[in-house]
Amino acid sequence: MFKIPELKRRLLFTGMILVIYRLGGHVPSPGINLEALKQFFDQQQGTLVGLYDMFAGGNLSNATIFALGIMPYISASIIFQLLQAVVPYFEKLAKEGEEGRKKITQFTRYGTVILAMVQSFGISFALEGMPGGIVANPGMGFKLLTMITLTTGTVFVMWLGEQITERGIGNGISLIIFTGIIARYPTDIINTLLQLQSG
Repeated sequence: MFKIPELKRRLLFTGMILVIYRLGGHVPSPGINLEALKQFFDQQQGTLVGLYDMFAGGNLSNATIFALGIMPYISASIIFQLLQAVVPYFEKLAKEGEEGRKKITQFTRYGTVILAMVQSFGISFALEGMPGGIVANPGMGFKLLTMITLTTGTVFVMWLGEQITERGIGNGISLIIFTGIIARYPTDIINTLLQLQSG
């Protein structure tokens, strides 16, 4: 596959974008005590919060700028697909071909920003309420900073996914989800081996 220049360029571009995504998954969100948060998430394994964290590639438990991952975009996409079946305006847009799809994509982006803002506010509120001093300086300043940071991170991840779709190989959003899930595999395998050794 590396003998075909176009395919090689697309593969390298996709790889580069996925590396950028994984690097961003190590940039911590400001104002959070990471050690206290890690202890909390160690207790959440096997719960719904733990499952969400798996899809986010561990970004939620590490409180990174990509903590929300691509989930607000997926939620917005599902909402607008359902609206096409219920609201005549969106149904008409869906039947307009390429121009209608572009408008629905734009609405999906706006929906992603709104959902990310709501979810990031909820996360900031939840972080402040957690025991163990996870947030150093709680208050409206922390909530606004978290909303801006996490919403910007989600928009950037959405943009990375769209770049892969346009100039890389495959569906960018699906590849980002896949990368987030398999990023946990090495740690999970090591933990499984350690548990087997300890009986």
